[in-house]
Amino acid sequence: MDVDGALLQVPAVGAAGLVLSVVIERFLLPSPRLLRSPQIWGIHVGLWCVAYSFLPLLMGRPWCAMAATSAVLATLVLVSNAKRKNLREPFLFQDYDYFLDALRFPRLFLPFLGLKSFCLAAAFFALALIGVWTETPPSSRFAPRGQLGGIAVLLFCAVISLGWTKRHPPAISLDPEKDIQNMGLLPSLWLYGMASRTLPEARSPFERMGTAVRRSRPHLVAVQSESFFDARTLFAGIRPDVLCAFDSLRAASDMHGSLSVPAWGANTVRTEFSFLTGIPARHMGVHRFNPYQTIARGWPVNALPLFLKKLGYRTVCIHPYWARFYGRDRVLRQLGFETFLDISAFDGARRAGSYVSDEEVGKRILHVLREAASPVFIFAVTMENHGPLHLDPLRLEETEYFYTVPPPEGCAELGTYLLHLRNADNMLHMLHTALKQAAFPASLCFYGDHVPIMSTVYKTFRTPSGAVPYFCWSNLPARDMAAHDAKTQLPATGTCRPECPLGAHDLASAWLQSKNML
Repeated sequence: MDVDGALLQVPAVGAAGLVLSVVIERFLLPSPRLLRSPQIWGIHVGLWCVAYSFLPLLMGRPWCAMAATSAVLATLVLVSNAKRKNLREPFLFQDYDYFLDALRFPRLFLPFLGLKSFCLAAAFFALALIGVWTETPPSSRFAPRGQLGGIAVLLFCAVISLGWTKRHPPAISLDPEKDIQNMGLLPSLWLYGMASRTLPEARSPFERMGTAVRRSRPHLVAVQSESFFDARTLFAGIRPDVLCAFDSLRAASDMHGSLSVPAWGANTVRTEFSFLTGIPARHMGVHRFNPYQTIARGWPVNALPLFLKKLGYRTVCIHPYWARFYGRDRVLRQLGFETFLDISAFDGARRAGSYVSDEEVGKRILHVLREAASPVFIFAVTMENHGPLHLDPLRLEETEYFYTVPPPEGCAELGTYLLHLRNADNMLHMLHTALKQAAFPASLCFYGDHVPIMSTVYKTFRTPSGAVPYFCWSNLPARDMAAHDAKTQLPATGTCRPECPLGAHDLASAWLQSKNML
């Protein structure tokens, strides 16, 4: 049987690309080990063959296809390294949404990639495009003995490799950095994706709580403050009164302390999910990395808003950004929110930097409270302090107020962060003043979702642990709350808890217990 040269060319170029893929992967941080199990190498080979085979089938140009596939892999490596640098975590399968989000919300993502990495990725794709004009498809492109036959050979190899590893799947540790190092990028993406097909078995503690044990029903306001942590712990030269309202509320709170959150630098929804559902990240398996994806797929989970609705609460979420970001437009309703006030509710609102100010969020919270005819639960997720902070640099004179001692050079991000931190504090002052004067009982729970991304600042001082502060404050002392409960024929018990470290998943239930609601 005569075999066309095009049949042999496709596997040969694919093999060259496979070797190149291993070389490209060496630039990954942490660098993957070359000594891996046959199953792991089988996944790498199979995925490469599938990815590469598609493009010759589409374009008929093997060398161009190899360059394009290599460009995609190189881009994944660059993205993974950038994510690891800023978020202490490599690229995961669960991050696939971010590619689409990067197109819809480029300001949130592209600046962290860096100009150098962006240009390097663009150069890879430029080389691939050159092949479109310089490489000519063979005449035997669709012949079984020609190029089509070569593609079939590669796909057969891919099916064998992936099928074998599917029967003997390697175990993942769910430590992304460790898995990248032991397996490489492509196998870890594949295995994390395969693991995500099974829905979690975790159950929310709010599912087991009875509604008959409620004792008081104050208005409940939870504020998840974007990138909030006490920056004064980094540098002694920061003025103490930057967070004066926060300090006052914390000192007068029912409970306060340090909060352990499952996010570092970004991935707000990890903390958001933990607070709203009470489920620890460790119980979510691979779904811990983006739990909202899982909920959007139809995973039924109970949550704090659903529980409070059973107690007669109206449930409102306030977030001054696009509803479709993180799929909140679908997920929040499933979690029990009746009303979602997104960026469309802040038309004409004042901005601080690139985002709606915390002050405007505070005004909206107070408006909902004043209009409430029954107990209301408000969950507000602020946006003002969202990075990238280096895109909103301040003049030197604008940052002098925040320091008693000037910081070292290279800390411009810190000045920008402190400005937004002060604005968050001003919002707290506004809420505190209004709620103290209010005729209705109300409780405020305040916490940060994660520490901010300030890589240069952390190199100058130190890298924070990732814990954030929280407090829960009420506008009525315990005795007055008891009197209010007596008037409404609801029994009351003690409210205060001592300061103690908490996980984000325990905060909501501890808050309700402090209000005699459990």
